[in-house]
Amino acid sequence: MGLVLLLLAGLVCAWVLGIVLTLGMLIRPPRRTYATAVARGRPGDPGERSPALAFESFTFSSRGRRLCAWDIRCRNPGGPVVILSHGWGDSRIGAIARLDPLLPHASRIIAWDLPGHGDSPGCCRLGVHEPLDLITLIEIIRPSDTPSTSVDIVLWGWSLGAGVSIVAAAARAEGILGVIAESPYRDVKTPARNVLRIYRLPHFGLLGPALALVGGFLGAGARWRRAIPPADVPFDRVSHAAYVRCPVLVLHGERDEISPLDDGRQIAESCRGQLVSISGGRHNTLWTDPQTRQSCAISVEEFMRTLAGTIDRHGRGG
Repeated sequence: MGLVLLLLAGLVCAWVLGIVLTLGMLIRPPRRTYATAVARGRPGDPGERSPALAFESFTFSSRGRRLCAWDIRCRNPGGPVVILSHGWGDSRIGAIARLDPLLPHASRIIAWDLPGHGDSPGCCRLGVHEPLDLITLIEIIRPSDTPSTSVDIVLWGWSLGAGVSIVAAAARAEGILGVIAESPYRDVKTPARNVLRIYRLPHFGLLGPALALVGGFLGAGARWRRAIPPADVPFDRVSHAAYVRCPVLVLHGERDEISPLDDGRQIAESCRGQLVSISGGRHNTLWTDPQTRQSCAISVEEFMRTLAGTIDRHGRGG
């Protein structure tokens, strides 16, 4: 009996340790910084991509942290400001590959590091708290008390950032001209499980408790839902998408191994948005594979032209 109890205690300890390690990996993803970009022979900032691009680095305060961002000047002074929100394990550096289809249509591009990513401090909350940070950034660019003739904003996020952008657009409709949701998912458990599989890490019996800790002990739950209206909507991005009132473009690779294509389809249907399925596209190669990059760029440019037409017909958004 004593041996059995000892074995059980060992199993419980191993299970708890597995949960802690899983939680640690999820909330502290690998950081993609200037040094890692340079080490891979890639541009580490917009100026290294093109010396003609004028940009400034800045920080803004949200939830007690100073988050890092770039403000990139574009070619259309009358165009919207586009805010790019990256995915898990990425950073604002991921925005560099997505600049080309935006430069002719935007006045500025804001690319920021979500908490626990890039150069921003803190931990990743898997999209639970990050919409609050994006809403704070939106309020800095376009305060609520400004006249309706002020700047319009387009939100573009990929993976984790896609869900963050959808929630922010649902909560703060004023001034949001459009949303581009690239490779979105409706529930955090699906991409987390797929990432652990790709890393060949165990997840059965570990992922559920780890995600419960993210949503419970780490400060989500009812307090988060009260902070981001509508207060009764759960994490499910399909539910939030139903409250988005601006045009939405959903870009999704047909071979996405992290976020199922069906998730993108359901999100697009929920907000009556446009789904563009990218043939042969995978989760992390839409903008690195030349063929899928061209398809994505064409779709984004067409969407930006449509938004510009909306401004021309009805005046500035508000």
